[in-house]
Amino acid sequence: MGGARREARAAAVVAVAVIVVSALGGVVWGLLAPTEQLFVVEPGRGAVLTGESVHQFDAVAMFVCFGAVLGVLSAVATWRWRAARGPLLQLGLLAGSLIGAVVMARLGEQVAQWSHPRPHDPPIGQIVELPTEVGTWLALIVQPLFASLLVLFLSALNTREDLGADTAAGFPDPAATFGPFGAESYPAGTGPLPYGGYEPARQAGSGSLPETRPRR
Repeated sequence: MGGARREARAAAVVAVAVIVVSALGGVVWGLLAPTEQLFVVEPGRGAVLTGESVHQFDAVAMFVCFGAVLGVLSAVATWRWRAARGPLLQLGLLAGSLIGAVVMARLGEQVAQWSHPRPHDPPIGQIVELPTEVGTWLALIVQPLFASLLVLFLSALNTREDLGADTAAGFPDPAATFGPFGAESYPAGTGPLPYGGYEPARQAGSGSLPETRPRR
């Protein structure tokens, strides 16, 4: 029960941290995202200037790059929390990345609108700048996708069934307790031996059964 509660708290901390970092990324994206310039041809209507239509794609591409980088960094940072590794931590990272991507998009669009407010009833012949938007929900899945795939990849490379969480929590490593063949190893001639203080004697010849003698 205590281990599950500890993992749940760790998952909540990871989710909140990813959301906060994603919000900061949204602010940076909103400040750096390019605007789209229009030439006002009549009240309420404008024509896109030559070359300005690609800025919408540029803004979405920047958002996707931001999401990919945040997904990779959050996955690496989460994986380094060795004592909390497990399915709950993965769920916390996934939930935080999903919510963080939405927060990054909404907050970034709001920051872009604050930086480049839409003019009200601009005169004909004026060039206005419109803030860009994400525009597609497909851009929102990049961050959780990269984060989840990277954690799954790191988990597949790990040879421990517990992913190393028990060792980080203070439990002994089975590889250090057991010998190469899985049996518990005892150094010869040092410390108390099992089996009532008997140790195997050297074989007299090939094919003969080993004898036992009390340890002196």
